[in-house]
Amino acid sequence: MEKKILEQYRKKLVDKRRELTAAYTKNRHYGRESDEGGTQDLADKASSSYTKEFLYSLSNTERTILEQVERAIDRMDEGEYGTCMECAEKISKKRLDAVPWARFCVPCQERIEQGVREEVTE
Repeated sequence: MEKKILEQYRKKLVDKRRELTAAYTKNRHYGRESDEGGTQDLADKASSSYTKEFLYSLSNTERTILEQVERAIDRMDEGEYGTCMECAEKISKKRLDAVPWARFCVPCQERIEQGVREEVTE
């Protein structure tokens, strides 16, 4: 992959990492604020509990993507970025544009999602 293109993807990954880190910090801060809400009636407590659960699930998703972003940056440093971890073929530019932290080419990702094969963990 050309150095210029690789640097564009690195910038996207670093920006995504910054965005996810900021969102995580904001969610954590909001969760603390809702704990300190003082006296609440039953409906307020239920609403607060739902909001905390939603934020918790959101942060799990964000945490997963953040880990994938970090791994993609590591693969860049190792010269393995843009190569499918399953079949070792190049991942298409279109896929990397959409998901810069992608680890698999489209056919391999589809097989994983269909349960045809187990996902590789790094």
